[in-house]
This record gives sequence, C-alpha cells and structure tokens, in this order.
Amino acid sequence: TDGARAVGRRLKHPGKALISANQEEFWALKDLSFEIKQGEVVGIIGRNGAGKSTLLKILSRITEPTTGRIRLRGRVASLLEVGTGFHPELTGRENIFLNGAILGMSRREINQKFDEIVDFAEVSKFLDTPVKRYSSGMYVRLAFAVAAHLEPEILIIDEVLSVGDAAFRRKCIGKMGSISKQEGKTVLLVSHHIETLQNLCDKGIYLKQGTLAEKSGILEVCKQYLVDVSKIEIRKLKDRTDRRGSGLVRFIEANFRNSKNELVNSFFSGDEVVICLKYENLKKESLKSFHCSIGIDDETGRRIIFLSTDLTNGFPEETSAYSDEVNIKINKIPLMPGKYGFTIFATINGEISDWIQNAGYFTVAPGDFYGTGRLSPLGQGVFLVEHSFSVT
Repeated sequence: TDGARAVGRRLKHPGKALISANQEEFWALKDLSFEIKQGEVVGIIGRNGAGKSTLLKILSRITEPTTGRIRLRGRVASLLEVGTGFHPELTGRENIFLNGAILGMSRREINQKFDEIVDFAEVSKFLDTPVKRYSSGMYVRLAFAVAAHLEPEILIIDEVLSVGDAAFRRKCIGKMGSISKQEGKTVLLVSHHIETLQNLCDKGIYLKQGTLAEKSGILEVCKQYLVDVSKIEIRKLKDRTDRRGSGLVRFIEANFRNSKNELVNSFFSGDEVVICLKYENLKKESLKSFHCSIGIDDETGRRIIFLSTDLTNGFPEETSAYSDEVNIKINKIPLMPGKYGFTIFATINGEISDWIQNAGYFTVAPGDFYGTGRLSPLGQGVFLVEHSFSVT
C-alpha cells in the first residue's frame, strides 16, 4: 500500500522529490562548486562524515548527483576502497587485466605496462594466487599499481593508502608526485594524514558538513582544518588524583592558544603558541618565590624541552593572591611534526606544590618555519633552528 501511495503522489506531483513524514532529508553534499585544473594535485580533507568519500564517488561516476553536474575532461582512474574492481576468485594476474579493462585500457596497453605494475606492487611471488588470499596491504599495493600505471588523466584516491606500510606509502607518494609534475596528470587525494597532504599537494579543499569550507593553498586549508578540529581540548586537571606536592597551589586547567587567541590542540611548526596554565591558590595570599615549569616529551617519553619561570627574566618575585593563570609564550614552535606530551609542576620557595605527569598532549603539523614556502623533510631531526648560509 505504501508503494501504491508513493506512485499516486508521484503522478500528482511529477518531478518533485517526496519524503514521508517519518523520513529526514539529509544532504551528504550541498551547494558544492569548484574547479580543478590539469596537473594540479589537490588534497581533500575534512572530519568523518563531511562528504569526502561521497564526492569521490560522484567524481568517479559511481554515484549520480541528485542535482547539478560534474564535468570531467580526461580518463579517470579511482582507488576508493581496498580491492575496488577486483574479483576475489581471480588471480592477481587476471585481476590486472580485469581492472585495466574496467579503467578503459586495451589488452595491448595492459601488456605493455604489466611488468612495471608487478614490480611496483611487489607481488610477483603471488601473481597466480587468487586475490581473496591476499592481505589488505597486498590488495592496496596491486590496486594502486594498476590505477597509477595505466596512464589516466585524472587519478582519484581515497584513504586506502593508510592500509599499506610506511615504505609503500613513500613509494606511492613518489609515484603520485611524478604523475602530476612530470606527466601533467591531475591527482585528487583524500587523507587525514596532514604530512602526506602537505608534502604532495599544491591545493586543498576543506569540506565541512557537506559544504565547501575552504579552497586555497594546501597550507592554508590544513591550518584551517586543524584549528577547527582542535578547538575541543581544554584539560580539566582539578580532579586528577595522580599528582604530587603540598597542594598550596594546584593546577586546574591547561590549554594551548594560537596567535588569534583561539583554543587549539594542534598547530604548525613555526606557529606562535601560548601555553595557559590555570591554578588555584588555596591560601588566598600572595605567593613569594612561586614558579611554574613545563616539560615537553616526544612519543617515546624522552624529555626534549624544559620551560620554566625560574630560568627567565620578567617573572615577579611575589605573585598576587588574585592571580590564577601563568602564560608561557613560544614565538615560533621549533618542533618537527609529531605528537608530544607534557608534564607540569609548580614550586613555592623551592618546595613542590603540584606536579602532574602526562598532563596532556598536543600535535605539530609541517609548517613553513623558515618563511620560504618550503617544508622541512620528514625524519630529519626533532628541532627546527633559525640559520643562514654565506659564501666567503
């Protein structure tokens, strides 16, 4: 009966989308419009549910848009899910030909590229094994190798590269770089891996709740994304029981702010950062020889930075009873990309008043530390240092 009523409503209201009272209209993408030029490498970023995968499916012509249109000039190869276009019962060899045919290649073209595909995928030992016995990493290696070597004008890649190991990801990034820069092809890449986007892409698209929030250079897009997703971390420390000290002064909150005074938990190398430590003075009197310190550790727990009011000038010998916050300003954060933890402690007359280990964490993304428009290569040390070269 519901089907009959639906037919009747369509006849009564032709061309109008009809939604029943118990259904909610939801737009995965809404009023989205942009242009990508030939040879551009564009990173697409956004939180889960922002519409990234839906956009790629529409661009790949897997899904038809409800309204509007997509105009593509060139052959498209897409890698959206592990094993896209593969038949699990067929061998790796057979799936190379099957997937190549799906992408519009002739048998002759596939034969010409076959050895390169196998070498890149590193699956020669398992070439005649059904792909249903492949690991997810092997699936991705073979699928990416096929998509990248069959010379598409437009290559569309979803987050699938995160399945592969680090060495293969580096190989894929190098291949995508050569596809765009040397061959003039267009690459669209969805990833939550900021370092990958910044090292590979020129432009960026930031999707927020199905709409276009930002489209510009990749650095600006990633910065806006990090600001939005990190406006959430205000560490409430008042109820922490794993603390040491006399308790005369107790930390109740720790947070980070950027140059715009926005609460953040992620920032870029070279950004201005203010660490705000809020505390309560239980004695409600002015404090003499009161000092705060913060130790910053890398992911292995190794102490790499120590900041203390006791080591710098300008901090008062006596602190007002009405003061409740210490701000530590770092003009240019000198850390390489990564995740860092911090420990905070306070002393009064040299005696520990409060000490909280692992009080929280923050992340650093690749940034233009030197103001040259270039990023420091990953894996080259922990710190960035201002320097200059001269020839004599």
